[in-house]
Amino acid sequence: MSFWNAFSITTRYAELPRSFFTYVQPTPLENTRWVIWNSKLATQFGLPEEPESNTELLSSFSGEHVPAVFSPLAMKYAGHQFGGYNPDLGDGRGLLLAEIKDKEGNSVDLHLKGAGLTPYSRSGDGRAVLRSTIREYLCSEAMAGLGIPTTRALGMMTSDTPVFREGYETGALLVRMAETHIRFGHFEHLFYSNLLSEQKLLADKVIEWHYPQCIAKDKPYAAMFDEIADKTAYMIAHWQAVGFAHGVMNTDNMSITGQTFDYGPFGFLDDYEPSYICNHSDYQGRYAFNQQPRIGLWNLSALAHSLSSLIEKSDLESSLEKYETRLGHYFSQLMRKKLGLLSKQEGDSRLFESMFELLSQNSVDYTRFMRALSYLDSQDKQTVVDLFLDREAATLWVELYLARCEKEDKSAEIRCKEMRRVNPKYILRNYLAQQAINKAKDGDYSEIKTLSMLLASPFDEHPRFESYAQLPPEWGKKMEISCSS
Repeated sequence: MSFWNAFSITTRYAELPRSFFTYVQPTPLENTRWVIWNSKLATQFGLPEEPESNTELLSSFSGEHVPAVFSPLAMKYAGHQFGGYNPDLGDGRGLLLAEIKDKEGNSVDLHLKGAGLTPYSRSGDGRAVLRSTIREYLCSEAMAGLGIPTTRALGMMTSDTPVFREGYETGALLVRMAETHIRFGHFEHLFYSNLLSEQKLLADKVIEWHYPQCIAKDKPYAAMFDEIADKTAYMIAHWQAVGFAHGVMNTDNMSITGQTFDYGPFGFLDDYEPSYICNHSDYQGRYAFNQQPRIGLWNLSALAHSLSSLIEKSDLESSLEKYETRLGHYFSQLMRKKLGLLSKQEGDSRLFESMFELLSQNSVDYTRFMRALSYLDSQDKQTVVDLFLDREAATLWVELYLARCEKEDKSAEIRCKEMRRVNPKYILRNYLAQQAINKAKDGDYSEIKTLSMLLASPFDEHPRFESYAQLPPEWGKKMEISCSS
């Protein structure tokens, strides 16, 4: 009897017509072995806390032996990449293995990234390298720790298989979990290929699987799009509030359930720089940090166009018109919590604006500043002022801020305690990820495990690991990362 027969495994995406995907068996790597296993996430699905306790886990996820209950497939989709439509996209190195239900009955995709060639690999080799796999594992778990909608990482494996990028690197595999791997680009592919009956079928399945509340609506497809637009605004508001730059917001990297998806050249802000570009291939700054809200709307507009055969123009436009208001509302809520200013008072907008202006003009570390504000119940205001070059302007702002805090109906102690629950002490700075990558190249995975532990609870103090909350060294600031993986 297979180990997997004890679990609730489905392959519902494989029941769609063959125009949606191609069956592909994963191509195993040589001498595959675990780097890290997400024990806490695993137990939510009844999986073992330690992967070594069941050898079938490694053989199943490495592709050496595909369980009968799995149905590996590569999805076909398209997408707008840096603003230009590309019809020739699909899962070029990842396979949807199956869906598994957690203990509460929620169905989640099991996906293997780096599984080998598929019909959609184009000129690629279908592989992922250790470097990028570490980054995705750490960042998806960092985002989960911050409470931001995201795909998850169940585990990652390394191997003895060499993979060529700029030079030879180590082939690796990531087991990714997501509410769904359906992207904006799925609908774009079906629309531009004139597969409109298939597109209607996909919309029906998306509603059935992910938006059942829309079934009873007068206009179910319009309600579905409105939900997607709202979830996208919610996700991007969280990115902006925490200082996260995705780096490659192509429509094929946009989830229809509003989860942060496909971690490539991402970066968290160090010095506050609104125009920060983390992707060294983004020569025009299309996906700069401060452009993300606008690009979210652009991508939703592209999705709306592809749904125009199902949804009336007026309904699409209505949802698009609400996007900026929704995003602004979510962002304002998040920033008020971060600043401990939950009531609305006259002059708040200017206080917020002047804060961001000061941060930008003085190149102040965003995370460090927000965390410092949350200690003003026990530390002198000078600890915040000293983060700025222009101490006079900083002193004036802090005094205005503290005066504004006095108008809140709670003590400084309670206010700051609540602020420390939403202002992280630890984020995945790119230099920290790079240090973990450097050690992993020598077979030392300890840094990956340490970072995973810290990023799972980023609001806690972790006194033994204070160095991970320090400002980055000069070489580690504003690192630009390649899309290559």
